[in-house]
Amino acid sequence: MFEHRRSNWKAALLLVATLAAMPATAPAGDLSKYRDFQLGMDLADVAKHAGMVPSQAEVIHRRPALIHELKWRPQSLGLPSRPESAQEVIFSFIGGELFRIEVKYDRYETEGLTVGDIVDAMSTAYGMPETPTAKVKALPRLYGDVEEVIARWQDSSFRFELIQSSYGPSYRLIGVQKQLDAAAKTSTAESRRLDDLEAPQRDAARLESQAEAAKAKLEKARLLNRPKFRP
Repeated sequence: MFEHRRSNWKAALLLVATLAAMPATAPAGDLSKYRDFQLGMDLADVAKHAGMVPSQAEVIHRRPALIHELKWRPQSLGLPSRPESAQEVIFSFIGGELFRIEVKYDRYETEGLTVGDIVDAMSTAYGMPETPTAKVKALPRLYGDVEEVIARWQDSSFRFELIQSSYGPSYRLIGVQKQLDAAAKTSTAESRRLDDLEAPQRDAARLESQAEAAKAKLEKARLLNRPKFRP
């Protein structure tokens, strides 16, 4: 039991040390960056910095604007002796430009840390946060999980929000370029509208294709079986 507690405490200290080191790659108060990644970068540059290739990005939708996501696991590139608190980072692009960064922290690496510990560490990179005067709910999650924004850093162009989940608990950091993020939300809404509008036509085409395939299968079987049929 003592060894388990000591291990958790060491992990907590490592996370604080990791977050406190962020100013080396993100100057204090610079809300355009997360580590070496800058909002507005193109897909090729982000992939290069992450040790990946652009083709690893997933297409979310193609219209009216092209939206990509690139998922990166920092620990896969780090040295074994170097602590890594970020479990996964999701980079989102509109028209090839980075508009959103979502960092999912490993809940075991944040075990034992208070909200204040994490906010203080992030403040070394982004300055003093806005503390919401009331709980601001994030997007609904599965299985009754509750999320809330517990700290926010923003200026006229960029915004970072620290989100706490009741499960674990666990934490996420989401940074956006506001103008591109708004354009991406508009594009996503329009893409869904077009998909819904065209759904009946797609369904009809799918049913017709299935019927044609079934007909062709029967005809093939007929040609095969007719010569050898014996009454």
